[in-house]
Parts: sequence; structure tokens; C-alpha cells
Amino acid sequence: MHQEVGQPTCRRNGTTSSDSGCVNTNNTNGCRAVTNDLKALKSNGEDKVETVVKLKKQISLLQSVAIIVGIIIGSGIFVSPVGILTNVKSVGMSCVMWAVCGLFSGLCALCYAELGASIPQSGGEYIYIKRAFGDFPGFLCLWINFIIICPVGIAASSLIFATYVLKPLFPDCEPPASALRLLAALIVTLLVSLNCVNVNWSAKFQVVITSCKLCALFMIIIIGFIWIGKGDVDNFKDSFTDSDFSAGSIAIAFYSGFWAFGGWSYLNFLTEELIEPHKNLPRAIVISITIVTVVYLVANIAYFAVLTPSEMLASSAVAVTFSDQTFPLLSSVTPVLIAVSVMGSINGNSLSMSRLFMTGAEQNHLPGIISMIHVKQLTPAPSLVVIMALTLLMQSFEEIFYLIELMGFGFSVVLTCVFAGQIYLRYREPELARPIKLPIALPVCLLGASLVILALTVYQKPNESLLGILFIATGAPVYVVFVYWENKPQLVQRKIRSFMVLLQKMLFVCPSDAKPVQL
Repeated sequence: MHQEVGQPTCRRNGTTSSDSGCVNTNNTNGCRAVTNDLKALKSNGEDKVETVVKLKKQISLLQSVAIIVGIIIGSGIFVSPVGILTNVKSVGMSCVMWAVCGLFSGLCALCYAELGASIPQSGGEYIYIKRAFGDFPGFLCLWINFIIICPVGIAASSLIFATYVLKPLFPDCEPPASALRLLAALIVTLLVSLNCVNVNWSAKFQVVITSCKLCALFMIIIIGFIWIGKGDVDNFKDSFTDSDFSAGSIAIAFYSGFWAFGGWSYLNFLTEELIEPHKNLPRAIVISITIVTVVYLVANIAYFAVLTPSEMLASSAVAVTFSDQTFPLLSSVTPVLIAVSVMGSINGNSLSMSRLFMTGAEQNHLPGIISMIHVKQLTPAPSLVVIMALTLLMQSFEEIFYLIELMGFGFSVVLTCVFAGQIYLRYREPELARPIKLPIALPVCLLGASLVILALTVYQKPNESLLGILFIATGAPVYVVFVYWENKPQLVQRKIRSFMVLLQKMLFVCPSDAKPVQL
């Protein structure tokens, strides 16, 4: 192809194209606009502007651990860590189930570590399912995260954050709904903006927030063990008395505990940005799950040292009740600590999910603009903006907490498909380099367990599960129209290209690994 000297272009993956400014948009004008802006920055002394646009490998092992721990430990351990106790009835059996759930989550995470080390590509379970079963199943996994798990989870967390920040200001009544939504929207906007500006800042912020929530839990643990040291051990005498050992109760208790560890899979979305992912991904997963399991177990022991099982079950916020009975002065601080903990979950979710959607767009399963990276900040700004928009939309729903129930069903489906895909890849691609290779019996057993979890989800939440199936089913026509149907009318393609060019100019982005030249 003839190309004039000095013509603004994008180089990608070693090729030069004068008509490919973004993924699948044939966008010369987008690259021209970005290149002209880069020239202006260069002329103004902005020497730090990168001329190769790509995400950097800058997330360390410590930051990786902080991301996983920060996502897993949200408000649950402070507010209502009683899902297990409700079903098994006793202190001793409750502690056993917390340990079992932590062990099971760790085994699941090890399977993800094997897949992440073998397929070192960002996107996590979406990439694994797509590689094992093909385009359409992979798209449905992406669709579940896009319309259910990500926006609903972040929206609900932001509203919980707002509730606990405003709670001290409205001690005798519920905070106004408008104030809740305004503050929830503000925190999401601030954290998404932080992620847009600098990945390293966001990761360091996650380390700080995770340290704060661990300090809060350590404070609870220390107080609880002080109570034990004073001889308050009545709740631990005959701790297995009245235990419900029925299979149904244990299964439902396990189900409740398993979801308390949700978030261990999210680091796999960031694989390409990890420093030495083949080493640090499995290390971070093992360290994180160990930390969370120990902290959850010991924190519950601390709660039981001060509160009776009936007091825990009756409390609307266990950590607040705990503070009231130990150091009342801490009661006013506890809601703030809960809010900080939730803020860490929001930040970690935004950081990881943005990479999932970016990868989906690179695979042509989402609009190409979502795959692009800010030319100066080197962050997936379009993906983050989409997450913010979807989250703000979900915050407007009155029944947002009803939609949370859909997340359990959606993740159960994804988890089942991942383990099935891992087993299938062992036989279809035996030559695949696997730095970590677990016994095949492990994913087989976990596949069976995930099927049980899926069945329990349907049993426990039949209406929500049916609605979840309908949500997932909407992905089929979306896939046919926007992915499978490639030869759209020229008029439609031109309109799409024009709109994508406009967005690229507005967001100042280029495709990953693109290189604006002639600067």
C-alpha cells in the first residue's frame, strides 16, 4: 500500500496501516487527531509521553496480594458474618465451616493459578472458557460479567459505602435516599478517575486501603483475645452443642461461606500487567487466600468471645455491636472503618474488571473503543468509563440489592464452565506449557462441587436464578447482531466508524501496542 511520508498512522503488532486507527473501525481520523495532540504535547515539553501505547507490567507481588485481599474483604465480615452460624447453629461447627470454605476457595484459586500461568493473558475466566469451548461460550461469560457481576457488585458496594459514611450523621433515622445515591455516585467517580489517571497510584491506594481494613480486623481480634484472656470463654464451652449436622444445613452453610471469599479470581484479569506473572500470580493467590482464611476464622473467634450466637444473629452490624460491648468510644469509628473496607472492594473491582472488558473488546466481543488505552496515562480509560456508566445506571434501580442475588447464579455458571474447560484443555492441549500442573483429580472434584453450588443456588434462589438465566439468554441475540453478523450495510459501518472516531478524539486513546508516528 502506498503511503505518503509524514502521514499520521498507527503501527500495531509490527504492521503499518493508514486506515486502522482502532480495533475494527477503520479509523484514520482517530489516529490523526491523537497524533496531532501528541505533537502538541511534545512541543510543550511533555517528554514523558509514550510513543508505544500499551499497558505496563508494574503490579508487584505486594500490590497483587492487596488487590485480592482488598476485593475479598468487603463489608461482610464487619456487618453480617452469620450466614454459616444461621445454618449450623453452633460456635464450634461455625468455625470449622469457615476453615473448610477457606480451604475450598484456596483449591479453586490454585486451579485459576494453573490456568493463569499456562495462558498468561489478561481476561481470566473469559479467556479460559473461550479457549476451551469457543467464541460463543466465551462471549456469554463476558456478558455475565458485563451486565450482572461488575455493575451490580460495584453499585451495591458504593451504596453500602454511602450508608455507613452517612450513618453517624443520621443516628435516629435512615439517611435520605438522594444523599445515599449522590455519595455513592461520587465515590465511584473518584475511584474510577484514580484508575484512569495512573495504574500504579490505584495499586498503591489498594495497598493502603487493604492495610487499613486488616488493621481494623486485627484490632477486633486483639480485643477478642483480651476478653478470652480475662476468662470470658463461656461461648466456647461445649461449642458443638446443638450443632445441625444435617446434609442440607451443612451444604447451605458452605454455600454462604463460599461467597464470603468471593473475589479470589479477579487477579487473573490483570495477568499481563503483573511483574513475572508465572511466579507472582500463584504466589499472590496462595498468600491472599491464606491471609483471608486466617483473618476470617480468628475474627469470628473474637466475635464469639464477646457476643453470644443469639446476639450475633440479632445484630444489624456485628462489628458495631462488638464495639458497643467492649469499647463504646469505638462505635462511632466503626462505620467509617466499614466504609473504608468497602471502598477497597470498589477500587479493586474497577481495576480488575476494566481489564476483562478491555480484553473482550480486543477479541471483538465488545466495541473496539473499549480496548483502547489513554495515550499519555497508559490506562484503559474507555473501559473504566463504561464501568462507571453501567454502575451509575445500576445505582438508580430501587431493587439493586435484589439484583445482587443474580451475581451468585452468574458466578456459579462461570465457575462450572472454567473447571470443565480446564479438564477439557488437559486432553485437547496436552503440549501446552504448564508452569503449575495440578493433579487432574482436583479440577474434576471441583467441577462436581461447583455443580452442587450451582444446584444450591437454584434451590435457594429459584426466582433469581430464573431471572439470571433470562439475563444470560439476552446475550445470544447481542452476539448474533453485533459479533457474528460481520457484513453489516455500508451505511451502518460508516456511522459506527464516525462515532468511534469521535470517541477516540474525546478520550485521547489508541489501540494497545499502537504507535503514532511522525511525531
